[in-house]
Amino acid sequence: MLQRILALVLKEFLALLKDKRSRMVIIVPPLIQLVVFGYAASYDLREVPYAVFDRDGGYAARQLLAGFAGSPHFKPVREIRRNGEIADLIDARKVMLVIQLDPRFTAELAAGGSAPVQLLVDGRNSNTAQVALSYANEIVADFNRQWLREHGRQGPPSRLVMRAWYNPNLESRWYFIPGVVGILTLVVTMVVTALSVAREREQGTFDQLLVTPLRPAEILLGKALPGLLIGLFEGSLVVLLAVFWFHVPLVGQLTALYAGITLFLLAAVGVGLMISSLATTLQQALLGAFLFLVPSVILSGFATPIANMPPAVQLLTYLNPMRYYLTTLRGVFLEGATLDLLLPQLWPLAAIAAVCLTAAGWLFRHRMY
Repeated sequence: MLQRILALVLKEFLALLKDKRSRMVIIVPPLIQLVVFGYAASYDLREVPYAVFDRDGGYAARQLLAGFAGSPHFKPVREIRRNGEIADLIDARKVMLVIQLDPRFTAELAAGGSAPVQLLVDGRNSNTAQVALSYANEIVADFNRQWLREHGRQGPPSRLVMRAWYNPNLESRWYFIPGVVGILTLVVTMVVTALSVAREREQGTFDQLLVTPLRPAEILLGKALPGLLIGLFEGSLVVLLAVFWFHVPLVGQLTALYAGITLFLLAAVGVGLMISSLATTLQQALLGAFLFLVPSVILSGFATPIANMPPAVQLLTYLNPMRYYLTTLRGVFLEGATLDLLLPQLWPLAAIAAVCLTAAGWLFRHRMY
């Protein structure tokens, strides 16, 4: 059995290396992209969840915080009572911003001095963090101007002290390059597996495959392994480039990283084999792969936050393996996440992979002849 499967895997690799045809459909995919981008893609940042650690409680602190509470860009979700709550809220993504005021904030301003306003921001998405900080800076600037008018001061009454967690310098490549790992592994795996059975049918070699001693399960396994192996190689290569060329920190466990990569590749292989089993030509297979790839990337949170999407679109993202995969990648790269912390992302990937592979096996058996 193993020898037969290896022979089929070798045949698949040879066919992939020799096949140079690639066709692009120019009508339907752009329409799909337009609809998805129109509803899902948005660079506007609204209702940023934030928490307040007001150790002062004076009238100046209340006046400053009222500016945040009245802004359409911010949404207060928590009042913090102790330092230990800050890390828990940011780690769990319950807040993006924490505003911390010193105990002598009002007293310093009333005495004509300058008091710090500390902003702790979640830097995992550097673009979103920078936009949130710019909004916060405008609110503090408005407070300063109003305070100067009311009290006749000359210097700025308050100053910002900002720290970004997980991405101290807010470098966008730290956020996007882990996402590129996900996109490249998805594209390569989908193309390899989606074309496998369709290529056999179009070239007329599928009937020859049926008369071999290979059983349906062995044929399906032989079609799936090349995509899985190529995806693992592609993912490993991009991870190495991200760490050693772009200097993106990889602070988590390699075990957790490759657990996520493997489960995601199994899901992608299942989807690719489903498409390949339904398609009768390479053109249909390419169209099916492209129709899956574009919404999958857009609805994954790669470029725009899922929280900015409409509620109905957010529900669709729970069926998207890329959503869980990107969270896993960024958790391992930037947060130092371990296997136990990533279980909420890994078990949905395993469930999606099981459903897709089962459906692919059923479709393959019912469309063999």
